[in-house]
Amino acid sequence: MLIESRKLRSLATVGAYIALAVWMVWSLFPVVWALLTSLKQVVDAFAMPPKWMFTPTLRWYKELWLERSFPQFLMNSFIISGGTVLVSVPVGAVAAYALSRYRGRVGFALLLTALIFRMFPRILFVLPFYNIGRMTGLYGTRILIIIIMVAINQPFTIWLLRSFFLDVPTSLEESAMVDGCSRFGALWRIVLPVIRPGLIATAIFALFLSYNNFLIPLVLTTLDTQTLPVAISQYGAEDIRYWALSAAGAVSIALPIVFIVALAQRYLVRGLTFGAVKG
Repeated sequence: MLIESRKLRSLATVGAYIALAVWMVWSLFPVVWALLTSLKQVVDAFAMPPKWMFTPTLRWYKELWLERSFPQFLMNSFIISGGTVLVSVPVGAVAAYALSRYRGRVGFALLLTALIFRMFPRILFVLPFYNIGRMTGLYGTRILIIIIMVAINQPFTIWLLRSFFLDVPTSLEESAMVDGCSRFGALWRIVLPVIRPGLIATAIFALFLSYNNFLIPLVLTTLDTQTLPVAISQYGAEDIRYWALSAAGAVSIALPIVFIVALAQRYLVRGLTFGAVKG
């Protein structure tokens, strides 16, 4: 019986690894396809059946980076995404801390309102944001996009950070306040250092949500302030021959995200597992 049980566990483990391998191949196939397309000539990119053996070329990357305005669009995306993180994380941290320590009806109502706001489709807010941008003279500016990105991502930021604050015992800040710290001092000196992995994980997710957003920048940016998703979407629309250029743009868009995740991987894992094991 013991030997049969071990065999069953071994078979289950092998089956799980096979399933994960199939899922990984399925998930990475579009990425690999885009990478291969970006390295092909036009005749190879549209060959049927697909050509797996071809002479690679960097023509599309050269055109993207040197002949198009890709670096400008990349800078726009970095400015908007960075500005969103710098505003949404501090504001969300203060709000999440207050809502984690106050459990009354008002706090629950605020959390529920934020959740409902997050559930609305983004296209519902495009026209009001457009009118606000026109009335304030901010239409087509990075400042307007940052403000909108903060408003859209703030419910997610608050809910995520609140879960981290709930895992911090109140006795820590109470001890700090007994020693002379104010409420804000306890938050700044005691609580925030404890949940630092959670703050970094939240910042990364806020960066992703802003960096990859397409609809809002599509409607509310001009040619000078376009972000990467909006700019890249227009390359293939101009001429079907430029699909390889769009593929090169898609790969180039993903590279900064891959680099950021690689640098902050340990913080991201610690943040997502914060409070999972206690005692």
